Amino acid sequence: MVWLGVLILAWPSKGFRLGWAMLPGLVALPFLLPGRKMDEVELRRRYVEALSGFEGSPYHWGGEAYRGIDCSGLPRRSLRQALMAYGTGHADGGALRMALEHWWYDASAKALSEGYRGYTVSLGRKGTVKEMDYAGLKPGDLAVTQGGAHVLVYVGGNRWIRRTLDWRR
Repeated sequence: MVWLGVLILAWPSKGFRLGWAMLPGLVALPFLLPGRKMDEVELRRRYVEALSGFEGSPYHWGGEAYRGIDCSGLPRRSLRQALMAYGTGHADGGALRMALEHWWYDASAKALSEGYRGYTVSLGRKGTVKEMDYAGLKPGDLAVTQGGAHVLVYVGGNRWIRRTLDWRR
């Protein structure tokens, strides 16, 4: 309704009217682009960069913003940012649609431990992070505490980022 109202008010100005009329198409265009095979290495790099961008943000239960974020919001928000950056940089509609899907569906730490919408897979490892064998872990991999109460994200070099956003060895 707002869009239509502005279009009606701007009708006398041909340039503004044309631009405002094209706006819905321009907004939808990225999501209509075809999906491409994503470069996993580049996407992981963007994901870890996005994770690092939240360092120093306060903990806020249920938050997914720089002003406050929780343990499950951190990987979700960072992945969305990485997908949006990748999708716009490569004109990849598949990455943009995946980012929108991640925004739409919320996930708790427990849901992430249970294979959240087919995006997470359990490695079946048990024990503590300090005792863990790091062979085979890649930056961006998640560790979920037993019972699904808390998520940590591996950032490489035997370092994890956790809900308070302190870097730990």
